[in-house]
Amino acid sequence: MLDRVLVFIAKHAGVLPERLVRGLFLCAADIAWLTRAGGVRQLERNLAHVLHGRDTLQHQGVFAAIKRRLRLRHVSHQAMRSYFTYFSEAMTVGGRSDECLTARVRGEGPGCARIIETTRVQDGSAPIVLGHQGNWDYAGYWAHHDVAPVTTVAERLDNEALLKTFVDIRRSLGISILLTGQHGLVGKLEEALGEPHVLVPLLADRDLSRHGEFVHAFGSMIRVARGPATLAYDTGLPLYVVNMYRERLRGPRRKQARTPYGYVCWVSDPIDMSSFADLPREQAIHDISQAWVDVWSRGIAEHPQDWHMLQPIFIEDLDLSRLKDVPDEVLELIGRRNGGA
Repeated sequence: MLDRVLVFIAKHAGVLPERLVRGLFLCAADIAWLTRAGGVRQLERNLAHVLHGRDTLQHQGVFAAIKRRLRLRHVSHQAMRSYFTYFSEAMTVGGRSDECLTARVRGEGPGCARIIETTRVQDGSAPIVLGHQGNWDYAGYWAHHDVAPVTTVAERLDNEALLKTFVDIRRSLGISILLTGQHGLVGKLEEALGEPHVLVPLLADRDLSRHGEFVHAFGSMIRVARGPATLAYDTGLPLYVVNMYRERLRGPRRKQARTPYGYVCWVSDPIDMSSFADLPREQAIHDISQAWVDVWSRGIAEHPQDWHMLQPIFIEDLDLSRLKDVPDEVLELIGRRNGGA
């Protein structure tokens, strides 16, 4: 049912009032949050790691526990509204003008000027890693118009109509799309990076396949996609980390954007591959993954309300019996924690 609604909205984006669509999605977000449905419980488990870290597992005083619980519920409410706002924006982007979209998203951060210089002014290309945060379709639009053409990967969905809708939306924003499951996908991405003026951003903060990489984050461990580290290591190109979060708009920009909130693409200083060049390949990919997660985690901690992770991600929530190739040190860590619980 929801899939059909999303497809319908996307097909009629030019005639549906955006304020009405946004209001309906925010109402749905509030209902889901109040009833703790639609992944809200898991979202709060994930956010608890970000907000409280390991002290969530320790004995705490009653008043401190109540205060943390209230803060967690407040942030999870914001996160659900941010998440549903993303869908309302993504489904209606076809009805927005370039002037409007340009006002809704901007680049910032210590690596922003450098990535523009490298890929727009010079002949360079760059891999980028980001998580399920903010509005990655708007991020792709900003990158395409202000930095360089974008080639990325979209998850292959079972619902072909919804898949086509998302692919068409992203292509309309100037983004070249490859689908998961394609043979030689990494090779195609490396080939794209071999051309001048190309960005390859990848969502990578969750990967439960046998090829994911276990890394430390927020006092626990998560399994992330190896793609960004692999691309950076194989090409030797610096890896940029982008955190995306919402900001309140004011003045002329708000009027131009026709919405009270826009987005910031915060670009990190690039992670230099030269320090990993002498390592064995597998060790280098792990260490690069840990390096970008360290940078990404700081951005998530600063703006947890815009992290849309409603699925299990931390090792405490994973059914490791269903995962393959879990390193012994990870199993030992889980054993120690379970033994000390």
